[in-house]
Amino acid sequence: MSPVFAHGALRLSLLSMLADRPMHGYELIQALGERFGGAYVPSAGTVYPRLAKLEAEGLVTKTVDGRKTVYAITDAGRAELDARAEELAAIQTGVADSVKSLADGVRASVGEAMRSLRADLAASAQAPRGQTADEPVDVPTAGAGALREVEMVIASFRQQVRADLRRRATRGTLTEDTVTRLRDGLEALRRSV
Repeated sequence: MSPVFAHGALRLSLLSMLADRPMHGYELIQALGERFGGAYVPSAGTVYPRLAKLEAEGLVTKTVDGRKTVYAITDAGRAELDARAEELAAIQTGVADSVKSLADGVRASVGEAMRSLRADLAASAQAPRGQTADEPVDVPTAGAGALREVEMVIASFRQQVRADLRRRATRGTLTEDTVTRLRDGLEALRRSV
């Protein structure tokens, strides 16, 4: 995944938030997370070094309040924000675009997981051949263990193949021939079981 913030963008975002009110580091991290709708929350290892650099440049000050270190913007920090107002506006637009992109990715993953879950539920709801759905399925204990193991093997295989196919699709090397070979191979395997 590409970085959420371009070079220097986190720096201006932190200054912008501190222009509203002084905050401690954790508050800044949470505020950034809220700006991204929870889809991205920067780590302390990302935020605190930027705050230290802003302090070294004289753009923020820090004061210790009990166990918390509170950061506040300086006049020099406000002057930098004013001088880079257009850049900050572009960053905020970029953040909105990043949030949309992250949300689209999450939505697609959740949708795919739901489709997979529905397929798994539908498959498990299918009664064995010759039985109605109301009849209980009596699986001997040894058979139940083997069935669980087979289900785990199939689930692992499915995840690995999915990952491989996604990589090929991303690189543009997933072809109709691959799909046909996979379909035919799986059908042959199903018939042999």
